[in-house]
Amino acid sequence: MKTIYIKEIARRLGIKDWQVENCIGLFEEGSTIPFISRYRKEKTGGLDDAAVAEIKHWDDVFTEMEKRKVSILSTIDEQGKLTDDLRKKIEGCLVSSELEDLYLPFRPKRRTRATVAREKGLEPLADKMWNVQVSDPEHEARKFIGDKVPTVEEALAGARDIMAERLAESAPVRDALRQIFRTRRIESKATKAAAENPEASKYRAYFNFTMPLQRIPSHNLLAILRAEKEGFLSVGLDADPEKCGNKIYYDFCQEHHYPGSKLASQIRSAVDDSFKRLLEPSISNEIIKEAKEKADIESIAVFGENLTQLLLSAPVGQKRTLAIDPGFRNGCKTVCLDAQGNLLHHEIIFPHPPQNEKVKSIMAVSRMIDEYGIEVIAIGNGTASRETEDFIKRVGIPEGVKVYTVSEDGASIYSASEVARKEFPDEDVTVRGAVSIGRRLMDPLAELVKIDPKSLGIGQYQHDVDQALLREKLDNTVAMCVNSVGVNLNTASPYLLSYVSGIGPALASNIVSFRTSEGAFTSRKQLHKVPKLGPKAFEQCAGFLRIPGAENPLDNSAVHPECYHIVDRMASDLGVSARELVGNPSLISQIDPSRYVEGDFGLPTINDILKELAKPGRDPRQQAREFSFADDIHEIDDLKPGMELPGIVTNITAFGAFVDIGIHENGLVHVSQMKGQKVKLHQQIKVSVLGVDLERKRISLRLIKE
Repeated sequence: MKTIYIKEIARRLGIKDWQVENCIGLFEEGSTIPFISRYRKEKTGGLDDAAVAEIKHWDDVFTEMEKRKVSILSTIDEQGKLTDDLRKKIEGCLVSSELEDLYLPFRPKRRTRATVAREKGLEPLADKMWNVQVSDPEHEARKFIGDKVPTVEEALAGARDIMAERLAESAPVRDALRQIFRTRRIESKATKAAAENPEASKYRAYFNFTMPLQRIPSHNLLAILRAEKEGFLSVGLDADPEKCGNKIYYDFCQEHHYPGSKLASQIRSAVDDSFKRLLEPSISNEIIKEAKEKADIESIAVFGENLTQLLLSAPVGQKRTLAIDPGFRNGCKTVCLDAQGNLLHHEIIFPHPPQNEKVKSIMAVSRMIDEYGIEVIAIGNGTASRETEDFIKRVGIPEGVKVYTVSEDGASIYSASEVARKEFPDEDVTVRGAVSIGRRLMDPLAELVKIDPKSLGIGQYQHDVDQALLREKLDNTVAMCVNSVGVNLNTASPYLLSYVSGIGPALASNIVSFRTSEGAFTSRKQLHKVPKLGPKAFEQCAGFLRIPGAENPLDNSAVHPECYHIVDRMASDLGVSARELVGNPSLISQIDPSRYVEGDFGLPTINDILKELAKPGRDPRQQAREFSFADDIHEIDDLKPGMELPGIVTNITAFGAFVDIGIHENGLVHVSQMKGQKVKLHQQIKVSVLGVDLERKRISLRLIKE
């Protein structure tokens, strides 16, 4: 990559040039973001995965920009108009809008008014007027009257069209207007369609709305642009045509003309036309698009943070699980899973109206708990969730069996997916959905990677933001979560394995096939025998794969095989075996890290090894906790201002957090009611009720400081 791009990435991220250069070099060698951030800290200066991901993003952006520059230079050169100065300006561009401004005068155009004027032979007249080679434009225009141009006014109009287009294609003019437009207010007004369509009512707050573009919150802008797309709002910027026209004329035109002269009048007319017809629509759209890109980034960042918290939700671990997908008329779909998440049994119970088979349902649940040795119960948080939780409490479950409420978001998507059909080809969607609820409790990460993150009910305006940027962020987030936790090589599904650094879907399938035919892995070295898993893939994935009970205890840790010899030296120096060293803090505390620095393995790597040896294979996630809603609150009518209630955070946006308080509607804690506290997805919190809008079924909450 060219030095100008490396320096620009370093400037944007506030890091050193060499950090960027080394990261890009590692990308070119085939290294992944998780591998680089975890195992190449010496080369990156200890950059975390978020910073490495940012470098990768800008590496891709500037790689595409360089391709664009090559194409632009070729096109201009073919026209015979490429000068050394223009080439230098193009090659030095770091912003796409500036690059496109330079290319604009040379870009192949559709037929325009200026094109028509040139075809009529009026460009020489425009040149003479612009270069002040005439004092009386009307007199000069008479020389161009003929079959194609019957009148003086038509000749002058054509010349003005040509000058107007030149101004619209002027990089300095466009840049000056951008600076003005960025400081203006965005305005939205209701269209006729909004008055005729009840669907538009959700955008009522924007029917006559104005706010400085630089201050508008991302969620407001995205809502406005969605409403515009649906035809309910007209949107624009309040740029003053007269002031903008003056800016163009006095900064870029007046020095060539005598104020008050006939020529100056023609030039001013061309300026006003250029702004109204060409520049204002173009720059306005560009600046709104620029603001949307910023809003997209903010919204996607919220989505990524929510997804991280969701994927890293506390697991209960390998527990024999009874999972219930609750319902009224169609009953509660109930499944029993073993400690590995395998389906053992399923049936439907009907403890709620209209059937009300309570006794029969109690007997069925008691039988399943006893027969399958159930240790935990997972209840989906959808329809009839509270009622099912109350029913389970009346069953008289054995002491020690804990009950958890689990988010159902995306479960229906999973149950009808190709992934679910492959896992349970002989079961219907109701059984698959219940299994997913149970597995989410056991290991949220392993189960949720099977579902498109956009179906998980988190984030804001996910369908309105840049989809390519969103996919990049979500893919990086999932990979970061999977690799930060680590994956059990002998139990992981191919869907989970596919997110491990360096693996992907094809190798994941090969690993599972090898495991099925050859039996469980006993060492990481056996990965070399997996078809098509070469040295590079092994380097990238080995440190993130765990083998509990392996012959070498390091195979169940985050210590990379390339560093096993360092651990062997440490153990030898202490007069113990590597097995005795692993998990022995007293021995590890005797090690001087500086003694084991060698080659590419500096103190950051040695310190990471020591941390891992102290707690091998540690899971960064917390343990799941039981939770209960207020016993006397079941419907929105039960709520009264001032009530203090337990709740679970279900979604976080830029304007606040949505909280499940045990009724059918989530409440909103606006950012102004958080008292400076930050919350996490699925966090158990306490809130007080501020207000209840029964008509719109909206609940306003305040976070109670812990």
